[in-house]
Amino acid sequence: MLTISESAQNHFRHLIQQQQMDDLGVRMQVVHAGTAKADCRLEFCEPQDLAGDEWALDCAGFVLYVDAASMIYLDDAQVDYQANATGGQLIVRAPKIKGQAPAADAGLAEKVRHVLESEVNPQIAAHGGRVSLVEIAEGNVVVLKFGGGCHGCGMADVTLKQGIERTLRARLPEIAEVRDATDHASGSNPYFRDGQGASAVR
Repeated sequence: MLTISESAQNHFRHLIQQQQMDDLGVRMQVVHAGTAKADCRLEFCEPQDLAGDEWALDCAGFVLYVDAASMIYLDDAQVDYQANATGGQLIVRAPKIKGQAPAADAGLAEKVRHVLESEVNPQIAAHGGRVSLVEIAEGNVVVLKFGGGCHGCGMADVTLKQGIERTLRARLPEIAEVRDATDHASGSNPYFRDGQGASAVR
């Protein structure tokens, strides 16, 4: 359950009063949820800004609205405000925000998806790319599909072999091979084409 301390409520209430707007609330959502880049975003919101499926928490003088899709990542989260000599600092502790690693007895597909979402995709997202699991083929062969800027990219094979496969096999030694099932000829906006651009591998 999400909790917000009295000091954090007082802090938000003070900020809202400064805005001098009726029905102003605070919206909370997780961006890049379940990945290494996960972060919590807090912003003012008016009723017309809301989707309607948010979880509403009545606080002292305002309502905190939590994005519905973010709730699973904010379970057991705590929002606090600590005053200091320079003013104060808002602190959000959300132990599940980056997702939870699969259990030891989880299937290989679940483990591969976790590594893709928590490590691989945050890295290639800088180049507008994304990779997803198609299947686990016979013999523990991982079959992937590229999307975004990696779809049709001339450096996709380098990214696959030197970046993605190396990461997956380091985390999951039982993987025998990683293959690309993407039809790169149909890529509409590749990151690297005709000798221009740069590899997503660092």
